[in-house]
Amino acid sequence: IGRRSRKPWRYVMAQRKNRIVIPCRFAYFNCWRPSSIYGNDKYSMSAIISKDDRKTLELIYDAIDYVKEKSSGKWGGRILTNLKLPLHDGDEEKPGNVNYRNCFYLNAKCNEPPQIVDKSVKPITDPTEVYSGCYGKVSLIFYGYNCSGNKGIGVWLGNIQKLRDGSPIGGKISASDEFVAVSDDE
Repeated sequence: IGRRSRKPWRYVMAQRKNRIVIPCRFAYFNCWRPSSIYGNDKYSMSAIISKDDRKTLELIYDAIDYVKEKSSGKWGGRILTNLKLPLHDGDEEKPGNVNYRNCFYLNAKCNEPPQIVDKSVKPITDPTEVYSGCYGKVSLIFYGYNCSGNKGIGVWLGNIQKLRDGSPIGGKISASDEFVAVSDDE
């Protein structure tokens, strides 16, 4: 039996045009415990990408175009003009939310818990360390679907790397910011 050549991970990733790694800001971060989406428990998050990040947006557009070509068989052998696409314009779809201003976003989900690591690729196990508002990288797998009359491109969530903290996204305020200490006389 001859030796099998083992290609480096980077080479394998380059060959899979529907799997990409992008920098983003995390939102709607449900990766510690699954939440119910359409009756199924899924891990999920939203990846916010600045409209100025042309390199990342090009990666996303390339992955979408690749999946359109590869999935045309699911859509009757042609690429439909009315496909549901995963990349959304934050200015149009979330105009009142400052976190999405001048940004695009996409939602990703998975069935199994994603691996969550730090800058040194060491596992993070404390749920308070990674939250909506952090910045990092995510691996995403784009796929075509045709389900119950809906046709489009979805995104599976791969792994997550936290790079730095950010202002938390959401309505949660610490108790010390809302209340002041009171004496027993009050």
